Amino acid sequence: MGAVIDVHTHVVPSRLLADSARDARWPSIQLTGGDQAAVMIAGKVFRKIDSRSWDVERRLSDMVDEGIDMQVLSPMPELLSHWLPPHDAEYLADIMNAQIAGMISRAPRNFAGIGMVCAQDVPRAVRQLTTLKALGFAGFEIGTHIDGVALGSRTLLPLYEATEAMDLTIFVHPLHPAGVERIGAGPEFGAVAIFPLETALASVSLLAAGILERFPRLRVLLSHGGGALSWILPRLDVGWSLGLKGQMQQEPSKIARKFWYDTILYDAASLSFLAESVGSDRIVVGSDYPFTIMQRQPGAFAHRVLDPAVLTENAFGVLGKVYDVKGLSGAADAKSGSLRAHSHD
Repeated sequence: MGAVIDVHTHVVPSRLLADSARDARWPSIQLTGGDQAAVMIAGKVFRKIDSRSWDVERRLSDMVDEGIDMQVLSPMPELLSHWLPPHDAEYLADIMNAQIAGMISRAPRNFAGIGMVCAQDVPRAVRQLTTLKALGFAGFEIGTHIDGVALGSRTLLPLYEATEAMDLTIFVHPLHPAGVERIGAGPEFGAVAIFPLETALASVSLLAAGILERFPRLRVLLSHGGGALSWILPRLDVGWSLGLKGQMQQEPSKIARKFWYDTILYDAASLSFLAESVGSDRIVVGSDYPFTIMQRQPGAFAHRVLDPAVLTENAFGVLGKVYDVKGLSGAADAKSGSLRAHSHD
């Protein structure tokens, strides 16, 4: 059957102190009692969290309950902090990468890592890729824009070039989405209704700028099933046929099959449509653990539509290597207690 690998989970450290010497938007963690805490931004509560965000043993227990063998750990998106001054952002990235590395060291056959870099300062970010590689991370997470800079911007080309050269993956996650004010029903609707639209905006920016054609070995994972991208590909193809090509040498629907996508769609029919649109070989299991909107039993959900063994191979593909995974979900080999896949090209 293969290992169930959840590529979309998030981490918040239990300790991140407020620092008056840092920018006013420097994030901090405020423990509020028991296993509860709050992420503070600019002196205000951004999100209430609990120990699932940092507690390895609790995660492993939840993984058994959720049918997951391996989680890929990445920062809570708000902590990417693309709006901080570069020296603050670089320091925060070092803190987050150390947090993720420490968690992996506690259960190296059940966790993999996607870290963060100072994306608002590309030379700094490129230097930090060496650290990510040394830590054994699969890649890094970025927002759907870098504090207003589109992902297709030429200023980011050196980062994409270095990422491809170092065989790392970019995980794109919605962050500060456009259009919240257009709903008029409160910002809490953003994650539910606008994240899919925001992901599509970022995807179109990458497509129109020809990023995946310019860097053909670059791995880009789109969160939340690529959002609305699969639904607008026919419109993009029509536009391309009419001359709206940007830097694209091929139809957008063909280039879109170079992205990777997670399964956080909550609906089997939507997942089937995604597979038909971009190919079942580009889809990996995801949950958004440990946040409220997480997809429960993500492996079982994905297996309703897609072959479990293919999903495992896809996960190794997007992560760039084969992992020796310790079985937790009951799919482990009876003799060794591990799930070892064959080498992935």
